[in-house]
Amino acid sequence: MAWTEDRVETLKKLWADGLSASQIAKQLGGVTRNAVIGKVHRLGLSGRATPSRPSRRPAPRPSQPRAPKPAAAKAPKPAAVSAPAAPKPAPQPVVPAPQEAQKLPSGEYATVLTLRDGMCKWPIGDPASTEFRFCGRKSEAGSAYCSAHAQVAYQPQAKRRRKPADDARAVLDSLQAARRVNF
Repeated sequence: MAWTEDRVETLKKLWADGLSASQIAKQLGGVTRNAVIGKVHRLGLSGRATPSRPSRRPAPRPSQPRAPKPAAAKAPKPAAVSAPAAPKPAPQPVVPAPQEAQKLPSGEYATVLTLRDGMCKWPIGDPASTEFRFCGRKSEAGSAYCSAHAQVAYQPQAKRRRKPADDARAVLDSLQAARRVNF
């Protein structure tokens, strides 16, 4: 498609009126949004008279008022059978994490180069310091840390508090109402 003088003038007018590149492409026909943007750029068309904003569609109005749905007869809920409460497991004693790294048989501490499988990889000290080392103690199978450092590293997740069903229903209803207005 070639840009004729008439099409360029139409482009300039529509651009000055504040239409978007997509809207201009539709009106001109035979060009894409990107072609319009490229031509505007090459022509050096700067600001617009009014900024382009998508037009808001009015919310659809129902043709007839909706009648409330008849409430279904609620079936009586069976009495909840209370099961005996399971005994809570006794909390495991917290083993304080060792503060000092264990020396290797060679008399040195574990470093990045000397770490092996089965060694605790808990960092101790400032990595920029020459005193930086790793714990080096025996780690648990399948874990990167010894039992003391694993307790520090892997904290149990807090239980999630569930919202009551009424609150959840209200949230879903408000989302559904917003969807009707937006579409």
